Amino acid sequence: MPILKISEGSIRHAAELISAGELVAFPTETVYGLGGDAFNPSALAKIFEAKGRPRFDPLIVHIADLGALERVADLSSLEGAARRRLSLLAENLWPGPLTLVLRKQNAVPDLATSGLPTIAVRLPAHEDARRLIALSTGAVAAPSANPFGYLSPTNAGHVVQTLGEKIALILDGGQTQVGIESTVFDIQSGLILRPGGTPKEAIEALVGSVETGASSIEQDSPLPSPGLLKSHYAPRSPLVAHDSESMRALPDCAESAFLFFDGASLGAWLDGRLPEECAALAIAALCETGDATKAAAQLFQTLHELDRLRPKIIHAQLAPERGIGMAINDRLRRGAGNA
Repeated sequence: MPILKISEGSIRHAAELISAGELVAFPTETVYGLGGDAFNPSALAKIFEAKGRPRFDPLIVHIADLGALERVADLSSLEGAARRRLSLLAENLWPGPLTLVLRKQNAVPDLATSGLPTIAVRLPAHEDARRLIALSTGAVAAPSANPFGYLSPTNAGHVVQTLGEKIALILDGGQTQVGIESTVFDIQSGLILRPGGTPKEAIEALVGSVETGASSIEQDSPLPSPGLLKSHYAPRSPLVAHDSESMRALPDCAESAFLFFDGASLGAWLDGRLPEECAALAIAALCETGDATKAAAQLFQTLHELDRLRPKIIHAQLAPERGIGMAINDRLRRGAGNA
């Protein structure tokens, strides 16, 4: 499969492929997406097939500008608080790592929404992604460009390693900036369905107090949002998530990898030893200073690096449960299969 650096020419070529019903992997500010024409059932089916994604897990549809929202979402039934939430969030947090769940337009095939009457829509902050969408069909369904349930890709190399020849083209835009998927917010209910790159606090500053969490979900029932299964975002190696106290008490162990949230926690665990004096297969910290935004940007990249070493187990420390730390913890808990 061709890999092309982002340029005006490569974006135009990628847009032509999407318009022709092919799949293209491309960077956004969150993770790399596997893009196909949101209006083409055949292209949508290719996305599910390439990822091995179950049909009950809906896709996020990406648009290039706010004016395109009504092509995919039916806003006619929105009233009162819901309309106010949409206006405030779209005007202040788009473009950005925020996905909004709205009623869908009939023009969007049911396959994109797993048969639900609602659609998840995002306006990405990545300029090249928006250019690609605008030059193709105006609406691109793009889940993360990786096998279903596996670690999300934050660079083109991750896509090459996991999806190989299943994609017509990969656009290489380097490492993603946010490094973690978008927050998913249900406009009608005012509920955060999935924590992500837009912190809860940023949403609450605009619309008031909101709750986090989807309703009870059955394995084979359509999900109201992507990323809600108990096991998701998982490395090949077993992953265990620990709070700070439990992580600090873990014994050094050969053939194990240890992922700390910050340098202070790693230092406390080392207790005066040098890393090379440990038996562990690998030791890493997401961010030396404990900056949660920087830690989130490194989460999947670091997990990919540790997973390539094939440890018997990866021990990972949870982040402080606030801001984007909530999204880090959501990914770690689902990666461990205990969300």
